[in-house]
Amino acid sequence: MLIDVRELTAESIRSYGWLLCNAFPEDSTIPSFQNAETSFWQEHIFDPGGGGQTELLSVVYRNTRRTITSLEVHRFTQQAVIPLTGSITQVVSSSLADGSPDIGSLLAFRVLVGGGICMRPGCWHATRVDSREAHCLMLTRRSTTADLIAHLTTGSLLSETEIVPIHAILPA
Repeated sequence: MLIDVRELTAESIRSYGWLLCNAFPEDSTIPSFQNAETSFWQEHIFDPGGGGQTELLSVVYRNTRRTITSLEVHRFTQQAVIPLTGSITQVVSSSLADGSPDIGSLLAFRVLVGGGICMRPGCWHATRVDSREAHCLMLTRRSTTADLIAHLTTGSLLSETEIVPIHAILPA
């Protein structure tokens, strides 16, 4: 299966999550401030899920393979990714009613340095880089990180995350 790579816009990512790093809002109902020295505004209210603690991670992506062999999903938390040193390709898929990936909804978005996305809970995903590593900041749920680390280091069962095999290819 060939994955369709789409332009990343607020509308194109809406089914999977939210576009981050937007321009200063024109909507006066969004908390914001701007003067000659600085601007800041509410970008997104991050939800780590009931009882969850938000965690800020450093992540370095190095996978340059065009073939996607697995997708992962986080059941309780949103997950935001903001590339700092190189762009990433974020592959996403919605969930079917039974929680499995909806392969028919599989898309990819190029997330440039200075941009970002926040995926909804239940959004299946995989990340690739083109030719070099990309250091990113990630907002996630602290217990989801611990769950994934335990699984990857000891093989323990996952409780907040699921990883499933697939076979899809990103275009060159």
